[in-house]
Amino acid sequence: MRPHMLKDSTSTSLALALQIQIYTQTKKLNKGKALHARLVRAGTKPNRYVANHLLIMYAKCGQVDYAQKLFDKMPQRNLVSWTAMITALAQNSRYPEALRTFSRMLVSGQSPTEFAFSSVIQASASVRSIEFGRQVHCLCVKCGFNGELFVGSNLADMYSKCGEIQYACMVFEEMPFKDEVSWTSMIDGYAKNGDFEDAALAFKQMLFEGVVKIDHYALCGASHACGGMRASSTYGRSLHSIVIKLGYERETALGNALTDMYCKSGGDMDSALKVFAGEYNTSSMNIVSYTCLINGYVEAGEIDTALRIFLELRRHDLEPNEFTFSSLIKGCADEAALEQGTQLHAQVVKLKFGADPFVSSTLVDMYGKCGLVDYAVDVFNRIENPTDIAWNSLMGALAQHGLGKEAIQVFDRMILTGAVKPNAITFGNLLKGCSHAGLVEEGLDYFHTMNSRYGVIPKEEHYSLVIDLLSRAGRLKEAERFMNSMPFEPNAFGWCSYLSACRNNHGDIERGKIAAENLIRLEPENSGAAHVLLSSIYANERHWEGVRDVRKLIKDSSLKKLPGYSWVDVGNMTHIFGAEDWCHPQQLEIYEKLDSLIGKIKEAGYVPHTASVPYDIMNESSKEKLLRHHSEKIAVAFALISLPHGKPIIVKKNLRVCVDCHSALKFISQVVGRKIIVRDNSRFHHFEDGSCSCGDYW
Repeated sequence: MRPHMLKDSTSTSLALALQIQIYTQTKKLNKGKALHARLVRAGTKPNRYVANHLLIMYAKCGQVDYAQKLFDKMPQRNLVSWTAMITALAQNSRYPEALRTFSRMLVSGQSPTEFAFSSVIQASASVRSIEFGRQVHCLCVKCGFNGELFVGSNLADMYSKCGEIQYACMVFEEMPFKDEVSWTSMIDGYAKNGDFEDAALAFKQMLFEGVVKIDHYALCGASHACGGMRASSTYGRSLHSIVIKLGYERETALGNALTDMYCKSGGDMDSALKVFAGEYNTSSMNIVSYTCLINGYVEAGEIDTALRIFLELRRHDLEPNEFTFSSLIKGCADEAALEQGTQLHAQVVKLKFGADPFVSSTLVDMYGKCGLVDYAVDVFNRIENPTDIAWNSLMGALAQHGLGKEAIQVFDRMILTGAVKPNAITFGNLLKGCSHAGLVEEGLDYFHTMNSRYGVIPKEEHYSLVIDLLSRAGRLKEAERFMNSMPFEPNAFGWCSYLSACRNNHGDIERGKIAAENLIRLEPENSGAAHVLLSSIYANERHWEGVRDVRKLIKDSSLKKLPGYSWVDVGNMTHIFGAEDWCHPQQLEIYEKLDSLIGKIKEAGYVPHTASVPYDIMNESSKEKLLRHHSEKIAVAFALISLPHGKPIIVKKNLRVCVDCHSALKFISQVVGRKIIVRDNSRFHHFEDGSCSCGDYW
């Protein structure tokens, strides 16, 4: 454009605006900048009409700072100027600035348009500013824009993102016309707020009304709702058929949603793998695709498969994200797969995800569940601003290791920071820690003040943990009074804790019978365990007739007793041992090591606890032989001949460690000079220098 054409006139302004508009549509930002520069060099200040077009150009090309400078220098602004600036800030994630600019517009006396309202509502939703959003909503009603389609859709979306789904529903119902965007906002809002059934119903209603086009965003929301409901595969397949019918199977985001849906719908990993592999989704897979599948296998307990998929995505040069690592580390925690967990930790450090709150929290949880509580504490101490998940993970780890006092100290630190409020999980971990450490009064105090002091209403799990707290301490009468005063019936965990206490505390047969009957009534499928515990109570009291009666009942009813077994990881293999029925290439070597250990610990003062063997017909020698071959002793013997001295010995057991093994492992740790960590079905035991971290209280 020639210099003489840059003089201000109506025709020139129209020509300039048209040229800028072309540059905006074709994304030729540099040419637009050059034109702006020529205007400045010519000493011609663009009028408001031209300046608005420049403002829109900079905004749509992502140059928000240029747009802001131009906006600030405008001597006069009109409604287009304000709307363009607010929209630019909102669309470029400058949400707080968008809210401030909207407020400035109101102060200037301008009345917002529906476009300004839509942009500022989106900004309010993005920063979860519900109060500001409500004020904007009131202004919308006052200005008569609440019936506008875009405004209504954004209001519904804002309320749902801020967790106010009931208000979102009210806005949606009041809309005179609804399009696919408004329907999708509601479906997605319900799903993200956990109202999966309402999301599915909204999708069905959308189909029933048949007045709008169903796009892939609505189908994504419906898929998430289906997965969240853990709905039957029939429902999911019906939804999948709609996807294929409408030709959306090539949409990557929708393919990811379908993969996730099948993973969550009863763990249908075969269908999930088909979607992932491209039978239905032929578009390229991304990290979300892999993460959905990995999470599915983790939830299904197939951590080895999940790790293989992780290696595959790395071979495809895809960078894992924080969700990938969180899911994999969670899987390692659930399976107590320390070797794989530490390798993932190295990857986390290498790819600089250590500061992510979700990743760091799962690392704390993983090390705690794998037996290395010191590592868990170290990871936690490196987190700059721990979230409630991180605090709860650490308290949970300490509780599982019987470190109740330390768990209380962490709780006190959390309260002192004032940044995080305790929740139901926090008090569950505290009660568990107090229970395992014998801190009865402290535990009761937390239970009685969790609502009055911290506003957390006790749930069924908290009542059950108080039963466990009192029962472990042998305070059976108090536990009985507490159960009778509960607002609901004790659950299976509570009765199991009470029954175990009847066995461990002087064999309270009558209370044991009552507990066993209630446990069998609540969990008939696990009645074998209840009968075994009752049999042990009779045996401890030398009530052999009662033992025979219970064992006859178990046999006649074809009830199954859960066999005890222990396992230990060496390298990338898990070695499993039973009391007698097991085989291993090194079986002879393991027995030789075990015999040697028993000899050494007997010299150190170990005396087999033959009274714990529930048979009256066995002689002492036979009872000793039976105790010698308990699975945890065999596993420890194998670990000692297989693991180098610097490696921790970590043994996992599916049942409670018995009194004799507990005593033997204390002596073994003393005579071999190594720390032995045992995780039973309740907690961790750290054996070192002849003592156990539980202080013989478990």
